[in-house]
Amino acid sequence: MLFDDESGLPSREHVREEPLSVSELTAQIKSQLESSFAGVWLRGEISNLRIQSSGHAYFTLKDAGSQISAVAFRGMLSRSQVQLREGMQLVVFGDVSVYAPRGNYQIVVRILQEEGVGRLQAEYEKLLRKLEAEGLFAKEKKRPIPRLARTVAFVTSPTGAAIRDFISILRRRDWVGKLYVIPAKVQGVGAADEIVRGIRLAGQLRDLDVLVVGRGGGSLEDLWCFNEEAVARAVRASRVPVISAVGHEIDFTLSDFASDLRAETPSAAAEYISSGRMEIVERVENAGGALESAVASALEDHAQRLDLLESRLESRSPHAQLALMRSRLGLLSHRLAGALTPSLNAMRDRLGRLNFRLEKQFPARRTELARLHLSQLEARLAASGLDATLKRGFALARDEATGVPLDSAASISLGQKVILQFHDGTTHVEGRDLVA
Repeated sequence: MLFDDESGLPSREHVREEPLSVSELTAQIKSQLESSFAGVWLRGEISNLRIQSSGHAYFTLKDAGSQISAVAFRGMLSRSQVQLREGMQLVVFGDVSVYAPRGNYQIVVRILQEEGVGRLQAEYEKLLRKLEAEGLFAKEKKRPIPRLARTVAFVTSPTGAAIRDFISILRRRDWVGKLYVIPAKVQGVGAADEIVRGIRLAGQLRDLDVLVVGRGGGSLEDLWCFNEEAVARAVRASRVPVISAVGHEIDFTLSDFASDLRAETPSAAAEYISSGRMEIVERVENAGGALESAVASALEDHAQRLDLLESRLESRSPHAQLALMRSRLGLLSHRLAGALTPSLNAMRDRLGRLNFRLEKQFPARRTELARLHLSQLEARLAASGLDATLKRGFALARDEATGVPLDSAASISLGQKVILQFHDGTTHVEGRDLVA
């Protein structure tokens, strides 16, 4: 809006009846500002860094003359390898945005790089394309790494954590061999030249099987010596196979591409070198276990066969044969006794009967039998005699004059004298006494 210079009031041509609201003005500014400054690159220093619990980062990007608010959201930060810190020099790419509730503008960061990384990254990609075009990284040039390396050289810093971890893993996995540590700077000025000299010195070792070149993790600047063209060419020209073990799993250097094998870390290189021996030891142990099992099984089979032969031999020995014959003789004796017993019993019964018949034919026996029979008749006669009858309560009536027995009451006349004989004596009665 334009104002009249003298009165301080809006000029006549810019007078309007309805003024803009703050929201309307902010919306117009937001529309023009965001459309005009979408996708800009900025360079500046971080200050007032605040990382929220949500994972979003808020900070001020400033230089000597000005500053702008910036926000980097969690999703973008999780994909970036840059760790934000106070005072860091950044190069960012993003969109200018207006925060309407406060009327502030800020840049929403979509890409961020530490100052200098962009230049190094571009140089890295340029050299990568060059060497790749020369065929330095061709797969057909890769040499196999011996699975049972006995002599190994490691070009690295002798005081770094990489060599300590490397040796610790070899010892823990019982690797047996010779290790040469060829000292070299692995960071800073002159590091690339020392690494190249170390690689060439390793080539002079006659008994060398594998050469390891590497160091622990770090930033792109820290690892840059392994991206030097001279180092990549020295790795490819090495007389022996080379394992490149630089940084962490996410770090890739030109020496990785030029080497015969890339290990994610120095520790991974030590595990690979010792794995061949461990596989052979495992195979030997498995073979030993299988051989031991086979021998044990064969011994068990022979022991069972020996027991069988021993049993058969014992069964054919004279002692065993005598015992068998004794057992058979006992069985036959028992069977014979069982077969003869009924016949013997029948013969014994028949002999008894014949003996009895024979005894009955002897005079003495016959006399004895006659005497016995006579005794029986005498007993029967005595039992049926008069005395025996009288003793049973009977009485014998006789006529006193004639002595003739009277067998009924009708045969007794009146006045007739009768004798009644009992077993213990007689009595005299007259006929009238007997009439009823």
